[in-house]
Amino acid sequence: MADRVTTLVRSKIMASVATRDTGPELALRKVLHRLGFRYRTNYAKLPGRPDIALPSLRKVIFVHGCFWHGHSCRWGRLPKSRTEYWAHKIQTNRARDVRALRNVRQAGWQALVVWQCQLRDIEKVIPRVLKFLRTSPKFRAGVRVRVVSS
Repeated sequence: MADRVTTLVRSKIMASVATRDTGPELALRKVLHRLGFRYRTNYAKLPGRPDIALPSLRKVIFVHGCFWHGHSCRWGRLPKSRTEYWAHKIQTNRARDVRALRNVRQAGWQALVVWQCQLRDIEKVIPRVLKFLRTSPKFRAGVRVRVVSS
C-alpha cells in the first residue's frame, strides 16, 4: 500500500514526533501536580530516563505511546506499509523498555507503566497511579486527594 503523503511530508511528520513532553505525559503530570506531588521529568540519573520520577518515594512512571511501544490496543497496530521495518523498530523499542524496567528495579526503584490509550480516560487511571504512589512508606498518610475534572 502506498503512502498517502510524499516522502518529504512523511519525513517532516516523523521528525516532529516528540520524545518528551507529549500530550499524554503532560496530562498525567498536570494531575499529579494538582494532587500535590512533586517530581522530576526525564530523570537522567536512572536507566531509560523515566518520564516521571519521584525521588523521595523512589518511584518512577513511564508513559508509553501505544504505537511506539507496541501496545496491543487499537492505536498500537502496525502500519500496512513497510511492515518489516516497523515490526523490527517496535520490537527493538519493546526490548529497550524491558531492559529499562529491569535496570530501574535493580537500582531499588519501583516502576509503573501507563499507556497512552489509558490516559484517554484519565479519571480511570488516577486511582491506579495513586495506589502505586501511596504504597511507599515515605508517603504522607494524612494527605487527602480529590480528583477534579478541568
